[in-house]
Amino acid sequence: MEKKKKKRSASSVNRTRASSMATTNSTTRPMMLSTGSSTSLVSRAPTVAKMAAVSAAGIPPNATVYVKNLDERIKVEQLKHALEEIFSEYGTILEVVAKTNLKAKGQAFIVFDNIDSATRAIEDINGFDLFEKPMVLDYAKTPSDATVQREGGGDELEAHKRRRLAEKERKQAHEALEAQKKLKRPAAAVEPARPAKTTKGAGLKPTAAATTAVVPDEYLPPNKILFLRELPDDATQEGLSAIFGGFEGFLEVRLVPGRKGIAFVEYEAEAGAISAKEATSGMSMGDQGKAIRVTYQRQ
Repeated sequence: MEKKKKKRSASSVNRTRASSMATTNSTTRPMMLSTGSSTSLVSRAPTVAKMAAVSAAGIPPNATVYVKNLDERIKVEQLKHALEEIFSEYGTILEVVAKTNLKAKGQAFIVFDNIDSATRAIEDINGFDLFEKPMVLDYAKTPSDATVQREGGGDELEAHKRRRLAEKERKQAHEALEAQKKLKRPAAAVEPARPAKTTKGAGLKPTAAATTAVVPDEYLPPNKILFLRELPDDATQEGLSAIFGGFEGFLEVRLVPGRKGIAFVEYEAEAGAISAKEATSGMSMGDQGKAIRVTYQRQ
């Protein structure tokens, strides 16, 4: 006689792990997850598909689980509560991260206090339906802030944040360049025979602006030199050094002779420049409180 499918709560996932894995090849075992006043069906996907999803990305094991394919219509607090109820069976959770911005919707991160808990959660939960959508699980590509602070302390956390910001800015620079290339292609296709503009004068070549796309200053990739603009006319080297000298690896401030409103600030490494740019970009200076512009030097 065919066995009836049994409903089970989130708290029973871990206790029935062995039996559910033995039966998932031929049947789907549903689980009922209570989330406040509503109840959502969470069901088990086939074990073979589940294990393939775990190993497909080849990301090194770590204590943070990345969850995607979540229902974007569910409110963040309700989603976090549901995820915590499910994943807490596998160990101590340091943090559940889910955000409301458009790029982050449908995704979440579950931060455990050890790798074993994350591994067991991925192996067991990957493929379950949450709010009628199958969850796709893997290790996070980078460790969470909570994990970094727990293992390395405050200094390591700050370094971790700087590396993340630098990577974000490099990505933005690349995306901006690609977008400009795409905008230029249609015009080139319409008038392929039109020569590039040249500066008058014997032997001069076409200008770089006529042949290459230029990344906007705001999206230049990080480097160790900052370019300051829209400074007050009375800005001094001493005053700027007092502001920018508090960041790691500060070397010097260079004013440009005969040019008011601009300056360069150099650091020993990218890390100091990244921190300084993040902290000072848009800050007000001078009697009029005008916001200054801080970008990386174009190289």
